[in-house]
Parts: sequence; structure tokens; C-alpha cells
Amino acid sequence: MNLISVDKLSYTMHDNPLFSNITLGIDEKERIGFIGKNGCGKTTFLHLLKGDLQPDHGTVSRNSNARIEFLSQHPSFRPGCTLKEYLYEQGGYLPSLLLEYRKCFDEYSHNHENKKKLEMLTAEIDSLSGWDLEKDYISILNEIGLKDPHLVMDSLSGGMIKKAAIARVLSIQPDFLILDEPTNHLDIKTIEWLEKYLSSSKLAFIIVTHDRYFLDSVCSAILELENGSFYKYQGNYSYFLEKREERIAAQRNEQNRIESILKRELEWLKRGAKARTTKDRGRQQRIVDLMEKQITEAPENADFTSSNRRSGRKILEVKDICKSYDGRKVIKPFSYSFKNGERIGLIGPNGSGKTTFLDLLTSAVRPDSGTLDPGINTRFGYYDQMSRPLKADVTVLEFIQKESETVAMADGSVISAARFLEMFGFPSSYHRMELGRLSGGEKRRLYLLRVLSGNPNFLILDEPTNDLDLQTLRKLEEYIIAFKGCVMIVSHDRAFLDRTTDYLFLFDGTGSIKGYTGNYSAYHEDEEEDKKKDSRAARVSNSLQSKGKSGTGNNQGTEIPQEKTKLTFNEKREYEAIMPLLEKLEEEKSSLEKSFTDPELSPLEIAENHDRYKKVLDEIESKTNRWEELSGYV
Repeated sequence: MNLISVDKLSYTMHDNPLFSNITLGIDEKERIGFIGKNGCGKTTFLHLLKGDLQPDHGTVSRNSNARIEFLSQHPSFRPGCTLKEYLYEQGGYLPSLLLEYRKCFDEYSHNHENKKKLEMLTAEIDSLSGWDLEKDYISILNEIGLKDPHLVMDSLSGGMIKKAAIARVLSIQPDFLILDEPTNHLDIKTIEWLEKYLSSSKLAFIIVTHDRYFLDSVCSAILELENGSFYKYQGNYSYFLEKREERIAAQRNEQNRIESILKRELEWLKRGAKARTTKDRGRQQRIVDLMEKQITEAPENADFTSSNRRSGRKILEVKDICKSYDGRKVIKPFSYSFKNGERIGLIGPNGSGKTTFLDLLTSAVRPDSGTLDPGINTRFGYYDQMSRPLKADVTVLEFIQKESETVAMADGSVISAARFLEMFGFPSSYHRMELGRLSGGEKRRLYLLRVLSGNPNFLILDEPTNDLDLQTLRKLEEYIIAFKGCVMIVSHDRAFLDRTTDYLFLFDGTGSIKGYTGNYSAYHEDEEEDKKKDSRAARVSNSLQSKGKSGTGNNQGTEIPQEKTKLTFNEKREYEAIMPLLEKLEEEKSSLEKSFTDPELSPLEIAENHDRYKKVLDEIESKTNRWEELSGYV
């Protein structure tokens, strides 16, 4: 079944044609990842699909039987609205239908004349299986960490508001879902939850996101918007990358062919052809046609580059810093000595203190106690989550010049702030433009340039992937990989963390911070393995309890193979030795966990401890399994 048809669609914004003559269709069960550079018109296209905007030319036809829901980048709500009220106050066919039913039912108790309408509403809700809407909404809220439906939306963080908006559109169960940057401001656990939900559901959707792992996992097609044209690929993001390279190579070959023909034809013109014959006039027209087929490609943004300010041996030492708000420990006493070349990722649930921790390190917030001792040459470059220095009435050029009139590049050259802007996608036509006219992604890219233009040697990035396009993300990744100073990153983008970090600070939400040697994928793999081990240990415990109960009074319980009824002498000695050994291994495990945040240890020593930690976990699992096996004969 076709859900949406787009026919010869064109749209212009601020005298800039975003796309023209676009024709495509979206069918049920399609799961489309929608990608393109910042400012190319992705969000505009989504609003055209929904019907919030009208095209300049062409049509968007929606299946009259299809229910369509839209998840905005920035969900809005009525001041004072609770989570429960939010479900009904955002419109939508099913919530509106239930509200109308309730109103009709209340009136029916006083006036029986609207019986027919009540029966019609009841039948419609029955056909949509809509009676459990509120229950499903509350259930999803619980799953993603919002336990109290009476919380007022104004009191929630940006991540919590996004969670509420996601719970709402999913509980409505539309036929087609439009998702504009749903992963922004979410923690990694919620992103993984949403990924699994969409993968296992039958929902059709189109999604704008920069999360490459998410695109790879949930999408069956990729739609790319580039230079006003749409390109659709059937497959996930990895498949898209392969096919995109093939398309670009084919375009280059075609352009080379056109240039070769044009060169010969233009030489013919230069020789003074008088074009008196029909044949000659036709040849001139072919030259014009070929020139029109030439693609004038926008220059690629240069790789992010700036020189790194020299730093001394000491970058930053913190000792026992802590912070509390309203009696709640956000950061418990923490000590660490930061070194050149370290690339540290910060992960943890929303509200666990990651941004507070960064504010403490940069002295934007004072600790309740503890000390910070930065090196004499340490220069922080803090790319904060909210882009705090951005003011709408400041021009693009003024914004960069407030940081520096000139920028020292990695190759030793010095360029003007204006030239620096041009290198990264802000041509001279943008320089006198006020920041209020930029798109969200353009503002974030400009803010990133300002941070890099200061030549920091301690780079701190708080959610740098929010609102940046994939091209900019890849260039930022390359910059971080080549960066010689210290880097600390808060991000929910797993692919970005995997490429840019090799050590993690883990925030558990109680104020504690633990260290982990490795990137996010390694940590996630270990975490999943730990869950399996905990599950096996629980089964051992339950099995023991069961044996203890069945051993009194009768012979019912775990069946023992007939060919073996008791332990040998050596097996009995082995069985008795396992528990003391397990206790020692558990003690070593705890000691190793504490060592991961010891500021006195070098990265090499921490890495060695992490290797030993993995071996200890394997030995605990092996001994536990052996103990379970032997205990069956005791």
C-alpha cells in the first residue's frame, strides 16, 4: 500500500531553491533513513510530507486511510502540562478520538440523544484497538525511565522531554512515522532501546539522524538529498556508502567525458566556424547542451585543522573534587591526572552529572571541595551542549573574530578569520549574516569553528554530534584522531565514540565515576557478557536453594544421572577448594575495579589491569560453572 506520493515537488526558501521537480513514493513497511548536509532542506521536506508546509510547485498526496505522526526535533508543550496530559494535548487522530469519546460519554449520562454518535465513536476506537492507548503510553514511559506520569513537563530536561515525545508517537501506533533527529539529547541506553523497538515493530517511517549505527540497524532504505537532488538506495547505511561511491565515480567519469568533448568542440569554435550550415548550427547547439550538463560542484569543506598550542608536562590535575545540588551528590570525590594524547569518552544516563563534571573541569562551576591544578600552558576549548556564547544579533564573522582575528593552522601558516570561515562552508555571503538566520546545524558548525580557532590543547566536547551532518562529523573525527592534546567527549553517538576515544569514564547516576580502558563497543560487549554471567550466577543460586529444599523429607528435586551418584575423592577436594578461590577472585575483581580511576597509575598500567580484569571474570565464570556441576553430586 502506498502511504505518500510526491510528484514534481519544488520548494524555495530565502530565494534559495532547496529542491525542484522531485518525484518519489513511500510504501508501507518502508524504513527510510534521510540524510544530507545541514541546511540542504531535510526538515523542510519532512514538514512538506506531513502537510505543515505547502510546496511552491507539485503535490504531496497522502493515503486517506493512513495515520501519520510527526516527531519534531524540538517538541513543544503547554506550560504546566503533565506527562499524562501531554499524550492528549498534542493532537493526533487517536488521542483526539478518545477525548471526543470521553466528552460524548459524559454528556450521554445527562442526555441520551447522542447515543448514535457514542456508538460510532466506540466502533471506531474498537477498529483501531485504541482503548489501551494511555496504558501503552505509560508503559513506554516506564521502560525509558519516566516513572511518574504526573511530572510537569516544564521541570524535565531536554532528554526527558524527547523521551516523552517518543513514547507518545510510538504508543499511538501510526501507519507512518516521521522522525526528525529522534536521537538528539537521548542517552545511549534509550537510543539502543529505540533501535530495538523500531527494528522489531512493523512501523513504516522516515528518519533524519546522524547516528550511523542506528541507520545501519533499523533502515531498509537510505534517501540522500544532495545539491537539490534526491537519491534513493534500497539497503542500510553500509550498503548506501558503497553505492554512493559507485554513483560519484560514475558522475566523475561522465563529467570527464563531457569535458573531453567540450574541449574538442570549443577548439572547433575558436577556429572561426561560421555556422552557415544546418549541420554547423546543430553542432553549436550540442555544445550548449553539453555545457548545461556540466555539474558545478560545491567545493568540499576542508578538513578541520588548526595548530595545537604547546603544553607543558602537566595538563590538569584534579584531586577529590565533588559537587552536590539540593542535597544530591552529583559528583562524588574524584581524582585524576590528565595527560597529553588521552582521548576520553564520558557515558552515563541523562542527569548523571556528565555536563556538571565538564563545567567543573573548566571552572565554569566551582566544586564544593577539592582542587583543580591546570598546567601553566593549558588552554581549554569547550564546545558546550547549549552553545552558550551564541547571540542572534551577532554576525558570523564577528562571532569568530571575538575569539581570534587570525587562526594559526596545523601547517604553520596564519590565515584571517574570514578565510577560515570560507574553508569550512561559510562563504563571504554569510559573513555579514546574523546568527539568528542560520539553521541549527549551521550554528553548531560555526560554534565548533570558534572553539577550534582558539588553538586549544585540552579539547572538551559536550554532545558535539547534535545537529551536525554526517560530513561534518567525519571531518571532526579525523581532527580528533590527529589532535595531540587531551580530548574529553560526551556523546550518545556510538560510532563517534568508537572512532575518537580509547578510554571511558562511566557515570552511574549516583555520583560515582569509574574508568574503563577501551572504546564504547568493547565496553558494551563486556557489559553484555557481565549480564550473562550474572544471569548464570542467579541460576546457580536458585538451583542451590532448590536442592536445599528438596533434600529434606523426600527424594524429589534435581535428577542425578544414574551412572554417577557421588563425587570421587579428588572431585570432593576440588569442590571444597572452589569457594575459597572464588572469594579471592571476587576480592581481586573489586581491587582491579578501584584501580581504573587511580590517578597515580599510567595508562599502560591501567591497560594491564584491564587485561587481568577480563581474565579474572573468565576464571570466576569457569569456577562457578564447575562448582555448579560438582554440587549436583553433593
